[in-house]
Amino acid sequence: MGETLQLAEITIHIARKDIANVHVSVHPPEGEVRVSAPEHFSLASLRAFLITKLAWMRAERAKFQEQPRNAPLLYIDRESHYLWGERYLLEVIERDAPPEVDLGHGVLRLYVRPGTGEEKREEVLSRWYRDQVRDAVNELLPVWEKRLGVQVERSYVQRMKTRWGSCNPAQGTIRLNTELAKNPRRCLEYVLVHELAHLHDATHGPRFRDLMDHHVPTWKTIRDELNGRALAHQDWTR
Repeated sequence: MGETLQLAEITIHIARKDIANVHVSVHPPEGEVRVSAPEHFSLASLRAFLITKLAWMRAERAKFQEQPRNAPLLYIDRESHYLWGERYLLEVIERDAPPEVDLGHGVLRLYVRPGTGEEKREEVLSRWYRDQVRDAVNELLPVWEKRLGVQVERSYVQRMKTRWGSCNPAQGTIRLNTELAKNPRRCLEYVLVHELAHLHDATHGPRFRDLMDHHVPTWKTIRDELNGRALAHQDWTR
């Protein structure tokens, strides 16, 4: 799930690549810092380099954090929407055909019939987000079932008001929030592993924590990241 580096108050997500130089970028909506670094570059050298960029990173993060949060969505042209942590501008296209959603370069295209109102547009887009999570879960679930030695009887993807996910150990079922599609993929993977770990330990006791520490060493950082997002009015540690 990648390396992370804590520099003062900033959690930096590192991707190792076959490149010659270090690239630093700051992303909306929360000012997430991502670094692409050469495979041979040591963590100590990377830390030293990033210290020289600390003032710049703080300034860039402040720009995002000062922006209004959670403004009501109207599902109109040039409105910001997110998929896997990346920002897209909405383009609403009316046509006499069934509703559809697709992605272009920095653009999320929503195709609807002429005269389609806000509520229906939201419904179409929500269904599309659900499908994105479902597709990702279908890919990740067999991998993590094998790693954790568990078997899920059934998984559900749905909108949830106060949780990113839930598990019913007695029934062997898990539920994941459609809204996870708007966050970086590591968040979905963390929530999935979190819920699967409950099939071993229904509490957040020592066995649960040991599983998380072993399989997702950065789980506490990702948990805190999720707690700072839209559903954080209820602490997701449960």
